[in-house]
Amino acid sequence: MTISVQKYIFYHKVLLMLITIKYIRDYYSLSRISLINWEKQGLLKPYYTPGGRRRYKREDIEHLLGIKKESPVKPAVVCYARVSTAKQKDYLDNQMQRLKSYCKAKGYRDYHIISEIASGVNENRRELRTLLNMAKRGEVSKVVIEYEDRLARFGYEYLKAYFNSFGIDIEVINGNEHEDAQKELAEDLIAMVTSFAARIYGKRGGRKIKHEQKN
Repeated sequence: MTISVQKYIFYHKVLLMLITIKYIRDYYSLSRISLINWEKQGLLKPYYTPGGRRRYKREDIEHLLGIKKESPVKPAVVCYARVSTAKQKDYLDNQMQRLKSYCKAKGYRDYHIISEIASGVNENRRELRTLLNMAKRGEVSKVVIEYEDRLARFGYEYLKAYFNSFGIDIEVINGNEHEDAQKELAEDLIAMVTSFAARIYGKRGGRKIKHEQKN
């Protein structure tokens, strides 16, 4: 049986809009057995990939769970500003002002700014996680930063790939390093080494206490 290119593309797009059993388990805490039972009861229709794997419509799952669909949030331009220490608060304020001026000059009406004081090597930044979750929910149309290292000191390309996977581009206002880049990098590296050392010595201390308790 042959299938036209147009039909293949349409079928592929439909599959991309569907969600997997793993996603449903992780996001909605539903087991595979629950899904199969709903299928047997005629409550849920599965869709199959060419390899025979099940896929489902998100709206079908949420309907069965009684989740009401909220009014869609219009994706907005989100500016992210960051400095490493509280001593750089003035620089953070100026950074946000430059981001505002940039958005106004570009004609971005729906935009807001997320800012925080945290090391660029810190993987658990609260506001960065907020931005990542907003992207996952489809609330971001574009991310604007002043320098690449504002988003991440290391691993910028991974974050860029993450945003791109949701169709979100990153606009970098300035390609060159800012004046305090080297100083801030040194502070970030010190913070990273300090954290690493604390973990190492913490583990050693724990082993020492256990050894003493045994003796």
